[in-house]
Parts: sequence; structure tokens; C-alpha cells
Amino acid sequence: MLKGIAASAGIAVAKVYKLEVPVLDIVKKDCADSEAEIAKFNDALEVTKSDIEGIKERATAAGKLSVEEIAVFDAHLMMAGDPEFGGQIISMITNDKVNAEFAAECVANTTVAMFESMDNDYFRERAADVKDVTFRLKANIMGAIIPDLGAINENSIIVAHDLTPSDTAQLNEYAKGFVTSIGGRTSHSAIMARSLEIPAVVGCSGILEEANHNNVIAMDAITGDVVLNPTQEQIAEFEAKKVTFLAEKEALKVLKDAPSVSTDGHHVELAGNIGTPADVEGVVNNGGEGVGLYRTEFLYMNSQEFPTEEEQFVAYKAVLEGMNGKKVVVRTLDIGGDKILPYFTFPEEMNPFLGYRAIRLCLDRTDIFRTQLRALCRASVFGKLCIMFPMIATIKEFCDAKAIFEDEKVKLIAEGIAVDANIEIGMMVEIPAAAVLADQFAKHADFFSIGTNDLIQYSMAADRMSEKVAYLYQPYNPSILRLIKMTIDGAHKEGKWAGMCGEMAGEPDAVAILLGLGLDEFSMSATSILGARKVINSLSKKEMELAAEKCLSFDTAEEVQAYIKKVIAK
Repeated sequence: MLKGIAASAGIAVAKVYKLEVPVLDIVKKDCADSEAEIAKFNDALEVTKSDIEGIKERATAAGKLSVEEIAVFDAHLMMAGDPEFGGQIISMITNDKVNAEFAAECVANTTVAMFESMDNDYFRERAADVKDVTFRLKANIMGAIIPDLGAINENSIIVAHDLTPSDTAQLNEYAKGFVTSIGGRTSHSAIMARSLEIPAVVGCSGILEEANHNNVIAMDAITGDVVLNPTQEQIAEFEAKKVTFLAEKEALKVLKDAPSVSTDGHHVELAGNIGTPADVEGVVNNGGEGVGLYRTEFLYMNSQEFPTEEEQFVAYKAVLEGMNGKKVVVRTLDIGGDKILPYFTFPEEMNPFLGYRAIRLCLDRTDIFRTQLRALCRASVFGKLCIMFPMIATIKEFCDAKAIFEDEKVKLIAEGIAVDANIEIGMMVEIPAAAVLADQFAKHADFFSIGTNDLIQYSMAADRMSEKVAYLYQPYNPSILRLIKMTIDGAHKEGKWAGMCGEMAGEPDAVAILLGLGLDEFSMSATSILGARKVINSLSKKEMELAAEKCLSFDTAEEVQAYIKKVIAK
């Protein structure tokens, strides 16, 4: 038995498909005919682009990945088509008279090393993308065959060192799950597995050494347990657990139209996070009571230029109408950091995650900001709209942003264009400074939405994508819980509501604590809504208040989790 991190819930028993990528034996060769090598490189580059386009098209057609997950392939295509990257390879072939694959290897290694040496998410994620794209490029130069996971035609569990976005997007109905030796819950493969609703266990040390192709493997992606060559008795146990899991999943469907109410009558709102109007259907089908986060940046990332006011209006109107009068919280443009635009040049920064991004960019480029706010105001009459500003650090930032909104609203009304009179204006709480000053912010904002993904990493000074410091990504650390309580209490003091749109909002143990802390709205991926509703419906608000207070007194995240599990199990 091996142990890993449960990244996407489910249970499966099947044969091992061991993903063994080709070993590219790249050696330096002297090549006098540079033109032939350049032609070989250019041909391979076109094949690589075609491969990525094909993967993207199949993933899009399958309709299971979100727009932000599909956008990974746009980034890969941009990289493959980057003239600077290709130019460096051609220059090396020409000047050093070397073979194409060696030049590609050298340029790729230099680029990866440069990005990996930088201590932030943006550069590390870029390094992983460089590896993915350049491996495919080098394989195509050398004529090596890259395994086609889409061609698997019998029930299998994929075993691999890691799965790239390209790998995960190719998984078909025969892929019953996957186990990787590295990774965490926030890795590309884990996020995609949850979208595809297939079991995944990541960070399973030793799996590659122990597993062989066509072995039988049983995996429990709820506990993280993996058993190689299980006995018939063990297989029967896993199959029984699978039946129970699927029955529980099916049973959750009866909660679709049920209220999100605790056993002692306290109501909270369970909403969904979306990236495009197409994602509304998933929220509605899973019983979402609203949209708690509409990430508008994907409108910008999937365009060749800044989207016009009309283009944005159409998208916002579609979401508001699709939610049929239920609340829709729209986050204004949150670009920068790891989210870049091909048509906009960001300044060179040592740490773009802490730099020119989100509201900081919008307050500088008010032309971009005003266009979005006009489109939102125009769309407001088609539903219940709330607008929130991301990355707010100071009260002045919030007030300046709100003043621009009010200015555009007045202009539209003067033009004879209808604008809803009850648009709520709120803010993301993802910077510790904002959480600490929540009681003051609440005098100006109509609501808060806590972005825990960033709040945790900023509070712990720990990059959540770094394996070396992953242990510091602790949603249950009492310090994080205290910041959350401070935010909720600050909102309630002024009669305002507080929500959460980070991943923490959909975790069952966290839901119990957050209920006790007084959170009003929980926003999560659509597939997590019914599970969260079941948890809410089984708990007493008063009892969870006592439990949450106890959690705040502990020293460690481990103590918090152990305690809350016992409380829920009673």
C-alpha cells in the first residue's frame, strides 16, 4: 500500500497504464548544413503547433474543462510561436553549426533554469510550460513518438511521474483515474481532474518504482490510499467503497433545490465560481444560489485586443439572465501576475504577483477600467449585480475605484441609459492588510469576498506552487482563521455581508468552521456545491460557533483539522 494526496475524489480499480515518455538521447553533433537543420526545426515546430491545436480542440469539444484550463493551451501556442524563442534556436544552429535538437535543448534548458531560479509562481509556472512545449518540440525534431493517452481503449489507471495539461486534457472515458509521484491539490493536473470528475491521487512517492504496466491497481482518492496488485478481498472492498461513493454522489442530487440551512435554522448562500457565461449552466444544474465569483479576466485573455464595451456587455448580460434574478458577483479585471495578455506589455518586475496588477493596473489605466464599468452598469438591469474590486490594499484604493464607478454610472444615466439603482460595490479580501482593517473598509464597501488562495500565501509568505514550502500552505492555520474571523466580524459590525470565493469555501471540514465563524456566502466550483450543502444541512450553527472559537485557540493547523473532524463525526 502506498499513500498520496487525494486531489480529486473517487475510487477506482483497473489495470495500470504506465505513462513512459520517450527518453530523448540528445547529443551535440557538428552539422555543416545549417539550412537542413533549420528546415528540420521549422517542420517540427509546425507539427508541435498542430499537436497543441489538436489537443486544445479535443479538450474544448469534450466540454469538461473550464475556459481557464483551456487557456493553458493558448499559452503553449503563444510560446511555440514566440519569435524570440525560435530565433535563439535558429541562431545557435547557424552560428555554432550544431544539430537542431541540441540547439532546442540548450535554449530550453537556459530558459527553464532562468525561470526556475525566480522565487514566484509566475516564473515557475512558465518554466513548467516551457518544459511541456519544448519536450514535444524536441521529440518531433527527433521523430520520437509521444504516448497518445487519447488512444487508450481499455479501463486503465494512469501512473506517471506527473501529468502535463496536455496529458490530462487527452484522457478519455477509459481513464478511470490517475496516480502521480509528484504534485499537490493546486497543480494543473489536480484541478483538471476535478473538472473531468475522475479520481486522482498525487504526490504518491514510490509509485513509479513499484508499478508496472498492466498490474492491477486500486485507488481511493478520498483517503489517498493506493494498493498495487490487490487481493480479491481488497478489490471487493474497493468496489464496495466505490458503490457507496457513487450512491452518495447520486443522493446529493436531491439537494439541488434544497435550502442551505443548518439544523438550527441558519441560512447561508452557496454559490458558484465561473469564468465564462457558458459556466452558468453548471452552477444552475448543481443548485447554486448565485454566482459568487465571475472571473472577467478570461474575456480579456481569450481576445486578440481589449474587449469592447459592447462585447463585455453581451457577456455580462448573458450571465445575469442565465442566473434568473439570483445574485451575480463580478470581479473587475484581475490581470497581471500569472495572467498576461498578448496585446499588452506589462513592466518587467522581480515579483509580478506583488506588483502592477488587478486594481493597481485599473486605477492607472482608467480607460480600460471605465470601459468595463460602463458595460457592467448597462448589464445591471438584467439581473442582480454585485461588483467587486480585486487586490485592494488601502481604503483610498477602494474609494478611488468606487468613485470611478459612480462617475460612469452618472454619465450613463445622463445619456438616457438605464442602470440598476441597487448595484452593490464590494471588494476582495486577499491582502492581510485589508483583513486587519476590515472594520474600517466595511464603512465604505457593501460586502467582502475572501480570496483565501492569495490570502494564505501572502500571510504565510509562502508560494503555494513551490513544493519546497508547500507545507506552509495551511488553510486551517489558526492565524488564517483569525484573519477570516476579523474580516467577517468587520463586515457584520457595519451590517454588511461576507463571502468567500477561494478553494477553502468548498472543503467539507472548512465549511463547518466557516459556518461557525459566521460566513454568509460560500462560493466554489459548481461540482462542490451539493456536497457543501449536505454538510451545512447536517450541522448546528450554534455548535459550530463553539467549535470555531475552539479552533482559534489552537497552535497548529493539524490540531484544528483533528478537532473539527471529531466534531463533525459526532
